[in-house]
Amino acid sequence: MKRFTLLLVLFLMMTLISNAQENTSMSGSASCSMRKSQMQSLRSKPLNAISGPLHSYDVTKYLLDVDLYNCYSPPYPRSFTGSVVITFMVDSTLNSIKLNAEIFSLVIDSVRLAGVSFSHANDTLTILLDRTYNMGEVANVKIYYRHKDVEDLAFFSNTGTVFTDCEPEGARRWFPCYDHPSDKALFELTAKVKSTVKLGSNGRLADSTFAGDVLTYHWISDQNVATYLMVITSKVNYQLKINYWHKISNPADSIPLRYYYNLGENPSSVMAILPDMTTWYSQNFVEHPFDKNGFATLNPNFAWGGMENQTLTSLCQNCWSESLAAHEYAHQWFGDMITCSTWADIWVNEGFATWTEAFWYESYGGYDAYKTTINSDANYYLSNNAGFAISNPAWAVTTPSTNTLFDYSITYMKGACVLHQLRYVLGDSLFFATLKAYCTDSTLKFHSATIQDFNDKVNLITGGDYDWFFDEWIFQPNHPIYQNSYNIQDLGNSTWKVKFFVKQVQSNAPFFKMPLEVNVHFVDGTDSTFRFMNEFNFQQISWIFNRQPAYFQFDPNRQIVLKGGSTVVGIDEVQTEGMLVLYQNSPNPATTTTKIKYTIDRPMDVQLELCDMLGIVLMRPLATQQSAGLHEMTIDCSNLAAGTYLYKLMAGNNVQFKKLVIVK
Repeated sequence: MKRFTLLLVLFLMMTLISNAQENTSMSGSASCSMRKSQMQSLRSKPLNAISGPLHSYDVTKYLLDVDLYNCYSPPYPRSFTGSVVITFMVDSTLNSIKLNAEIFSLVIDSVRLAGVSFSHANDTLTILLDRTYNMGEVANVKIYYRHKDVEDLAFFSNTGTVFTDCEPEGARRWFPCYDHPSDKALFELTAKVKSTVKLGSNGRLADSTFAGDVLTYHWISDQNVATYLMVITSKVNYQLKINYWHKISNPADSIPLRYYYNLGENPSSVMAILPDMTTWYSQNFVEHPFDKNGFATLNPNFAWGGMENQTLTSLCQNCWSESLAAHEYAHQWFGDMITCSTWADIWVNEGFATWTEAFWYESYGGYDAYKTTINSDANYYLSNNAGFAISNPAWAVTTPSTNTLFDYSITYMKGACVLHQLRYVLGDSLFFATLKAYCTDSTLKFHSATIQDFNDKVNLITGGDYDWFFDEWIFQPNHPIYQNSYNIQDLGNSTWKVKFFVKQVQSNAPFFKMPLEVNVHFVDGTDSTFRFMNEFNFQQISWIFNRQPAYFQFDPNRQIVLKGGSTVVGIDEVQTEGMLVLYQNSPNPATTTTKIKYTIDRPMDVQLELCDMLGIVLMRPLATQQSAGLHEMTIDCSNLAAGTYLYKLMAGNNVQFKKLVIVK
C-alpha cells in the first residue's frame, strides 16, 4: 500500500485522476505529498520567492466578510467582493504595515479605519497608518477588495462548488494577509451564499441566517489559525452528516465531527473510525484541542489527497479512506494546533503526521502493524532518496518549490522514520512523555514551533543532550552505510569471545552517532541482546561468554531503519596502523572559509596540508596528535585565488586526498 511507482505518479500528474479507487489505493502520506507538491506548480504565475515582507507586528485577528452568492450559478465566476478587518499588535515603532496580496488575483479598492493611504505593487499591499504606533499598541485596518475571475489555484469555483486550498502561500491570493505560518491569528468568517448552499469553515458555526435567497454563514475560530489553514468549503446541495466525540476529560461534553460529501458518496467508513481515532490521538498527544472537526470531499479540481485545514480537512472526491483520514487528522495536532514556524520546520508538520499514520495502525494492530508501515516508509526512502536534508535553514527565508518542500522521499518518508528512530533512541516512556509535553506546552499550543523547540523539549524531558540526533538526521542529508564485521573466537576452557567492528563508509554524509543493538545467538538455542552507543567510526567492542555463540545479528529488530550496508564475518583484529576517514569539505566550492571533517579510530599523529594541483604545499594548518573520534577544523581560504586545490590528510600510516574548489 505504501509504495507507488513512478509511472503512477506521472500518470496522476498528467491526468489529475479523480476516480475514488485510484485515490484510495495509496497511503494517506503519498496522497498528501502528491497534492501539495504538484498543484501549486501548475499555476502559470509562480509563487513568490520570498515568504513575506518584513514583519514588525503580530496579527491577532482576521475578520473576513465575503459575498460568494454569484459563484454558484453559471458561468460559475471566480470573482467576488470582500472585506477584511486585520487587528494587530505592534512589535516595534511603525507608521505603516505590509501585507501579502497577489496582484494576479486581488484588486484593492480602499482601506479604512487606521489606514490613510495605500499602495499595491509587487504582490505587497503597503498601508500608511494614521500615525506612528509604539510597541505594545493595538491597531486595525479594514481593507475592501475584489477577487478577479482568474484561476489562481487557491480560490476555486466550478459547477456549484466553491473552496479554497492554500498551502504553502495561497491565502494571499484570496484575501490580504500576512501569509506566513509563524504569525497565527484568530479567524472569523461571514460568507453570503445561495440558500441551497452548505458552507463550512474553521472553528464553530456561530449562526446562519436567511434573507430571501441569501444564506449568510458565520464561522468563528476561538483558537489561532495559520493563514494557509484558513478555509472555505461549500457546495450547492452538499450532503452533511454529523456524529460526536465525547471528551475524555468530561464524557458528558462532546464535539461535533462534521462530514460534508457529494451525492453518491458514502462517508460511513471514516465516520465509524473517527471517534476512536480522536480518542487514540487524545490519549497519546493531548486531548482534542478544537470546538469541532470534520472532513469535506471536493470536486475534480481537487484531484487527489487531502489538505488539513484547521478543523475542516479537504479530501479528494470520494476519498473516504482510513489511511488518508489518519494522516490528515493527525495534522490537527501536528500542523494545526502546533504549526511549523517557518517552511524550514516542515518536519514538525509532515514528518509527525506521517509517523502518526503508522501509529494509528498500532492502536488496533499492535506494534507489528506500526513497524510494518515504518519499514515500508524506510524502504521507499532508501530506494528514492532525493539526497537533501529534511530541513534547510534557507527555507525559513526563501520558500522552496513545492516539489522540494513536499518531496515524498524526504519530507514524508524519511521524516516519519526519523521520528521512529527517536522513539527507539529514547524508549517509549520518554518518547511519549516528550510528545505530551510538546503538545501541552502553552507557548506552543495554538502557536508555531521550530524544530529546535521540539529538540529543546526532548532535552528537557530526558535530562540529556540530544542535539547530535537532530544535527545528523534532520540537518544533514542521507544516512549511514555500514560495513561491519564480527569474529567468534574459542578461548578454550568453555569460553568464547565475540568481537564486533563497526564501520561506516558513506561518502555523502559524515559519521552518524547512534545507539546500536546486536544479538548473539547461541548453539543451545538461547540468545542475548546488547545495546551500546556507537560514538565514533571504526569502534570495536567485544563480549566474553561461557556458552558457544552460533551467529551474530546487527540491529536485529531493524530499529535504525534509515541505513544501508552489511555485517559479515571479518578479520580478527583491526590493523595496527589505525584507520582514517576523510570527508568532503563543506561548503565546496568555498569562498572565504570551509570546514574539513575526518575520523580516526585511535589516538595518532595527524597532519593536514593544502596543496595546488602540482602538489606544492601552500599551507599546513594542522600537525599534532589527536584522540580517536570525529574531528573538524575550519580552513581560511580568503587569501587563495579561485581554482582547484588538493587537501591531504596524514594520520598514522594512512594518507587520503580530496579536491577543494575555491570561487570568488
